[in-house]
Amino acid sequence: MFRSRFNCRILLLSTLLSLICTTAAWADSRCTERKPFLGIAGKISCSHQSTWISSGDLLSRKVIYQTPVGTPPAGGWPVVIMYQGSFFALDNFVYYSDQWLGRLYNEGKLIKTLLDNGYAVIAPSAPADLFWHTNIPGMAQLYEQTTDYTLITNLLQAMAQGHFGPLNPNRQYATGISSGGYNTSRMAVSFPGKFKALAIQSASYATCSGPLCVVPELPADHPPTTFLHGFVDAVVPWWTMDLYYDRLLYQGIETTRYTDPLGNHEWPAAAPAHILAWFNAHP
Repeated sequence: MFRSRFNCRILLLSTLLSLICTTAAWADSRCTERKPFLGIAGKISCSHQSTWISSGDLLSRKVIYQTPVGTPPAGGWPVVIMYQGSFFALDNFVYYSDQWLGRLYNEGKLIKTLLDNGYAVIAPSAPADLFWHTNIPGMAQLYEQTTDYTLITNLLQAMAQGHFGPLNPNRQYATGISSGGYNTSRMAVSFPGKFKALAIQSASYATCSGPLCVVPELPADHPPTTFLHGFVDAVVPWWTMDLYYDRLLYQGIETTRYTDPLGNHEWPAAAPAHILAWFNAHP
């Protein structure tokens, strides 16, 4: 009887200590992660806030965002604007490893990595949660008349005014996949001087579209840009990214690329560490 009670008390104490340690770990992060195990899907979940930003007369779009845990550094949090891919709205920061064939799970890991390493993350919505205007024929040439341009102009202004908390205006970055990757390039073309560095996933220059791609002379102040691309990408051919990469090299603009040899149109497992390192290298 004594041994049974003793064992129960040890088990209870162990459980309480485990809960305390788990709570402490959660307190250091906005995110929780459950690893895939024995057929149970992995899950990444990061808390978020939401707001609405005007994208034109009588129009507005939802923007979700989060800042890291803790006290912001002097000057405010560095901030990453993340642009969604086509048809994959960023309605929340919750990802499952068995969802969408797992192709966006590494996007969740990227968001967690950025938040855990002191970057605020802001994710505006594409029109109707579909795709960005930057490379749609007819709109690409009239970009400054689009609701995308109005939205991002207003978003940057709201960031400067403290709408999303204390953010560092001198450490603004952008990343995105597919349509969101093209839109990341658009930041260099239409919003000069606003971004310290860019990370483009599964996309190319702002006005390219899949295999239809011509990369013109780039602005001299084009931000340092890294690329991540699957070599067997069937949606956006790898060589279109290579055109952009070569143009940056030719003009003496800092650039790198990561190629996933067997990767298709998806975030690779290397994306979180690669993108964090790139942004950290450009404070």
